[in-house]
Amino acid sequence: MEKREEEEIVSLVDQLPELRSLYAEHQDLKKKLDKLNHKHHLTPEEELEKKRIQKVKLVGKDRMMAILAARRGEVVKTVQAASR
Repeated sequence: MEKREEEEIVSLVDQLPELRSLYAEHQDLKKKLDKLNHKHHLTPEEELEKKRIQKVKLVGKDRMMAILAARRGEVVKTVQAASR
């Protein structure tokens, strides 16, 4: 996630409960993934957990990006309507 996108998400978490929940989960998964990535050797179970975390994190990120895209669409529609 780019810094600009993350800043946009943080600015909207108070307004959008789903986004707040997804962002909190994303941060939690990032910490867990960082812990696994700092290990020199992973057990087979840890490898599976790492892959599971990556998949869940990606699904959450995709949902956050969809929310942002929808939100941007609303802003564009509002601006277009106001300029008429």
